[in-house]
Amino acid sequence: MMVPASGFAASCTTQAALPPDVRGTLASMGEQLSDAVLRQDTSAMQSVLLPAISGQWDGIRDAIEGAAPLVKGGKAQLRNMYLLDASSLIAPSDTQFFCSNANGSMTVTISMQALPPGKYALILSDAAGAALAGQMGFVLVWDTTGIPGWKLGGFSARQGDFGGHDAVWYWTRARELAQGNLPWAAWYTYETARYLELPVDFVSSPNLDKLVQEQAQIKGGPSQDTFPYSVTSGDRTWKIDGVRLDASLREPDLGVSYESTGSTDPAVLRTEAIAVLGALLKAQPGLRENFHGMWAYASTNGKVTPVMELPMGQIP
Repeated sequence: MMVPASGFAASCTTQAALPPDVRGTLASMGEQLSDAVLRQDTSAMQSVLLPAISGQWDGIRDAIEGAAPLVKGGKAQLRNMYLLDASSLIAPSDTQFFCSNANGSMTVTISMQALPPGKYALILSDAAGAALAGQMGFVLVWDTTGIPGWKLGGFSARQGDFGGHDAVWYWTRARELAQGNLPWAAWYTYETARYLELPVDFVSSPNLDKLVQEQAQIKGGPSQDTFPYSVTSGDRTWKIDGVRLDASLREPDLGVSYESTGSTDPAVLRTEAIAVLGALLKAQPGLRENFHGMWAYASTNGKVTPVMELPMGQIP
């Protein structure tokens, strides 16, 4: 459920428009699930898992356990709830739900891939007060296989800030970098703002749409046509296949994938990686001051190998 898609025969009811009994039921379940993540009570989560996806439990449990540092020290606080009705679908379909407020002035779009007919709910919540400002997303499914009720169909979590800076801060910074003619730094700072905005990738809001539009207007920024991007170190030229935000260390790092010579010697791989990262920073110096560090990913014959992560200060 992570790929934007389009479809028909679907409707969305926003939180404010939900009947009181439905809103109360969803809120209660959202609070219970959020509290279970904060307490790392995987048994409670598994007890409400949709039977049809029991084979996916290991991945969901990993996501719950991975959320522990994100929500540590926080208190569950619901942000938004959406009731999604796709019961009129005749087969699994890529489906969009358009969730508008009462006067139609704002619409949130929820896009799901290969969605089976049925009724669903999306609940977004925050770990208020957590050091990493953890945010959580729960997909619920109305299950009719036994006693009818809501079951857990999916979970994801993401931090809400880096070093105390949230999405709004990074968005403001991205605009400054764009005006300062640092297109690569601006582009990936916009990416950082977008990453921090929501815990899921299948929701689009007017704010996110505006952010994407601003990002697309950057002149000289990286795009699909930019790669492979050639950089030079000494007498060597390296081809970089892609650069992306990498938050695996809970820091705003950049992951750099490049075409390697194919050596399996760790020392050679490290020397190679440092040369590539250093050459990229020389070509795009704005990246050094605006990100924590870089990950090097060596690519050989389609196989990608993580080499190392270095803070910016350790890259020559």
